Amino acid sequence: MEHDLSRAQLVRWRAAIFTIFFATGLGFASWASRLPAVKVDLGINDLQIGVLLFVAGAASIVGLSLANIIVVRWGARRGMFMTIIAFSLGVIVVGIGVQFLGSYAVAAVGLGLMGIGMSATDVMMNVEAAAVEQAFERTLMPLFHAFFSLGTVAGAGIGIVMAAARVGVAWHLWAVGLLVLAAGLIALRSVPVREAVNDAPATTTSRRERFAEALTVWRDPRTYAIGAIMLGMAFAEGSANDWLTIAMVDGHGETEAMGAIALTIFSVAMTVFRIVGGPLVDRIGRVWTLRILAVAAASGLILFILAPSTPLALVGVALWGAGASLGFPLGMSAAADDPTKAAASVSAAATIGYLAFLCGPPVLGWISHEIGILPTLWIIVGLIALSGFSSGAAKPIAGSKVGVGHTH
Repeated sequence: MEHDLSRAQLVRWRAAIFTIFFATGLGFASWASRLPAVKVDLGINDLQIGVLLFVAGAASIVGLSLANIIVVRWGARRGMFMTIIAFSLGVIVVGIGVQFLGSYAVAAVGLGLMGIGMSATDVMMNVEAAAVEQAFERTLMPLFHAFFSLGTVAGAGIGIVMAAARVGVAWHLWAVGLLVLAAGLIALRSVPVREAVNDAPATTTSRRERFAEALTVWRDPRTYAIGAIMLGMAFAEGSANDWLTIAMVDGHGETEAMGAIALTIFSVAMTVFRIVGGPLVDRIGRVWTLRILAVAAASGLILFILAPSTPLALVGVALWGAGASLGFPLGMSAAADDPTKAAASVSAAATIGYLAFLCGPPVLGWISHEIGILPTLWIIVGLIALSGFSSGAAKPIAGSKVGVGHTH
């Protein structure tokens, strides 16, 4: 069906998915940027903040599981209408619970809605992004994920301004929630109706048969191999987001400011490589790109762990960020190679990756408490190696024109 669309329709479809990636990043970072104000307004401690974060993470796992059911029942396009509404409503409910009701329980409900809505949207927008790739016959998935990163930067920046201006959490999150809702619903008008994702279900198969077909991906060894790619790189990315600043301070004896600089370098390296990564994949192929970047990530992390000076540690951080940049998006792209199984495969692979994001930080925290933060990071080196060794699973399937690379 994608090949029946005009060039203008394809461009609008691509722009729509870019918008949805950006909007979800904006909404997520807006909430995260106001955590200090949430803590004060609700009068809670760090443990209770941790519980709220766990609620959001656990709800995200539920949303990943529901995404496949939603696509089978309603299709990806209508499904995203529902999940974007849930995500936006969750942002608004958090604001109400924090500022006007002062209710920890209401804030938790809002975060649950946010988690379910965002993760379910995440699966479906990646399925659509993979279809856009196939329609353009170019690797675009890293660029889609770069738009999510840009959305988080914008959300964090707006959060800084709102906090400095002493704007209440509710007013800030209401505005963001409505903006995300409007942007998402308008963008979805440019997403085509596709039989491959059950927007226009074939009359030859029943819903029960489509559910059964969707579950077959969990019996496919390729699903777990792609999951291993995403697991290693999710740990590489998540460990930096949560522990890099602490590793700079406690491991290398640097200041908190230098820790913030290191995290900024990591984030910039990731974003830049996501912007420029598509042409690299189209040149040398998805598999070789993943292998080379796994070597870069592992080398950078080893350099960071062993660095005798801060400048060398920062060079290691840059390599670490660049190397970890494409594992997750290219894993999503590989999972969606077969359009008839795209939603189920992306949901399965994303579940494995998100479990790393959810479970990784507390596990690393417990281990680092026992042996120290820098020795703990050797575990991530091993997981990056696992990702590199599993990269062959990302080889495009027969008929796919994305990620193959050019031999000339």
